[in-house]
Amino acid sequence: MRGRAAVVVLALALGPVATGCGGHPAGGRVGVVVPFLTSPFWQAYNHDIPQQAAKQGVRALPTVNSNSDSGKQITDIENLLSEGVKGLVVSPIDSAAIAPGLRAAQRAHVPVVAVDVAPRTGKVAMVVRADNRAYGRKACQVLGRAVKTGKVVQIQGDLASVNGRDRSSSFSGCMARHYPAIKVLNIPAGWQADKAAAGLEALYTANPGIKGIYMQSGGVYLAPTLRTLQRHNALVRAGSPRHITIVSNDGIPQELTAIRKGLIDATVSQPVDLYAKYAMYYIKRAMAGKTFHPGRTDHGSTIVELPGGILQDQLPAPLVTRRNVNDPALWGNRR
Repeated sequence: MRGRAAVVVLALALGPVATGCGGHPAGGRVGVVVPFLTSPFWQAYNHDIPQQAAKQGVRALPTVNSNSDSGKQITDIENLLSEGVKGLVVSPIDSAAIAPGLRAAQRAHVPVVAVDVAPRTGKVAMVVRADNRAYGRKACQVLGRAVKTGKVVQIQGDLASVNGRDRSSSFSGCMARHYPAIKVLNIPAGWQADKAAAGLEALYTANPGIKGIYMQSGGVYLAPTLRTLQRHNALVRAGSPRHITIVSNDGIPQELTAIRKGLIDATVSQPVDLYAKYAMYYIKRAMAGKTFHPGRTDHGSTIVELPGGILQDQLPAPLVTRRNVNDPALWGNRR
């Protein structure tokens, strides 16, 4: 794909946000590393990767599961590099701990696209991600309007991940600024269902008057949260004065079902289908020697520059409530 015609086609496909730096082959195998597969969200992403790779002509190897272990993730990257991959798509478990893997890829002149989590440092061609600070603000607004005063629980993600930090800081900051009569109780659950269950059990036992819950990952926290509330006879459908307002993140089918049943009130639908699609889109072009720049894209998003000069394609992530839960455009309704 070094031919002039191929370069022209790629440039036209990218529009104004990409320029070529030439001299690099677009072919070769691509390694894809996922952080864990215990969440329906990551299971959906894992399912979509080979389909999107086939559609876009990317030679993706079978995905590698790092099982929530940052050390294993670095080993996974090194193993793929030793196998001669020409591109890497990685979803970092830890924004800082991924740095050695990115350095190894840079030494091997292998471009990397990061998905869902931005690294704190290191070279990546693009981060494919949505605005996680907006997730926290949207959850704050839904809970603030519904609760007005009292205690709400925030079941946090891993604070070593930029996603956990962004969602936590934006939610807590919004609550303090706009809803000062609401007290936020935090559970640092680290994307682990057992920690979420144990933390909520302890908090609810000590604070039976909890009025709201913000789950930073429905894929991990939905089931243990509903089980814990049910055990306390506190899982009451929307419309009842005893209903606990619950807002989530992910947009998995189970969350959409829970919204329809009135068990939870809203979720932010992370565009997992678009994560897979644009991971393949960007790695194909990065392997062809393309570079990218901030600005509007031709697919309804904006490329923004993060600290350290890292670029992120900030994909849209809609709020889902009972009003739009049946929208066929939601990825969770197509599973």
